[in-house]
Amino acid sequence: MKYAFYPGCSLECSSAAYAQSIAAVCRLLGIELAEVEDWNCCGATEYHSLHRLTAAAVIARNLALVDGSLTELVAPCAACFLNLKKVDHQMSEDPAWASKVNAALAAGGLMYEPGRVKVRHLVEVLHSDVGEEGIRRRVKQPLRGLKVAPYYGCQIVRPYKDVDNTEYPMKLDELMSWVEAEVVPYPTKAACCGGHMTQISEAQAYELLRRLLQSAEDAGADVILTMCPMCQLNLDAYQSGVNSYFGTKFRIPILFFTQVLGLAFGLPLKQLGFGKEIVAAIPILKQKVPAALAAASAG
Repeated sequence: MKYAFYPGCSLECSSAAYAQSIAAVCRLLGIELAEVEDWNCCGATEYHSLHRLTAAAVIARNLALVDGSLTELVAPCAACFLNLKKVDHQMSEDPAWASKVNAALAAGGLMYEPGRVKVRHLVEVLHSDVGEEGIRRRVKQPLRGLKVAPYYGCQIVRPYKDVDNTEYPMKLDELMSWVEAEVVPYPTKAACCGGHMTQISEAQAYELLRRLLQSAEDAGADVILTMCPMCQLNLDAYQSGVNSYFGTKFRIPILFFTQVLGLAFGLPLKQLGFGKEIVAAIPILKQKVPAALAAASAG
């Protein structure tokens, strides 16, 4: 299994644990991720509000740089995934718009044929391409006793419907059940974390985060699992701010789903980026899955 790979900016710094665990898990599963050479930032959400054509061209440049022998591009970040998929979709649906974007790309000697590259999120690849048998076969340390709240966020499942159910997605839930973690009912799994709202309205941002944390706590979750760098950062870094603002006492570790998969696969902790999170996960893991943690610590 070989795919083009667009890591995105967050994996270079704030989400290094995601990058580490992706590399370790994919290597074990026989997935080859060929990083797009000379990729650039996708512009996140703000760039589109400044200049639509420039934003589209910046994103399409990454699609144009995908090796011609590869037809599928994996993006582990929700914002990157949506931006790449959206620009490809818009260019495919509107030939006149595609011509404008390609005219901009031509200044750099590039062009992109709409539809040439299929953009996919990593969770979809693991769920659909590796599949249940491939995941279960690699489990060395079943995570029985660890209660997880799978959090998808809003950008992976909307507005496009081909990844999962837009209101109550289940692919991450199923992945976690295959490694025998206990998946708790999590009704806010596809709600927004607020994105960059913390820089605009602290009250609104904290309320959005409080709902997610409260829902996980009410369900008895030990950890919240994310598949988006921004979601992980918001829930982890601003958890203390939410507590101060509302007088709550949340203390829920926020992990990337690949870290927990790697733990079940028996991979060493140092390969999975544990310890980089702000709300420490090790104490919970020591309590809930001591055998898995001991094996990973010894690796």
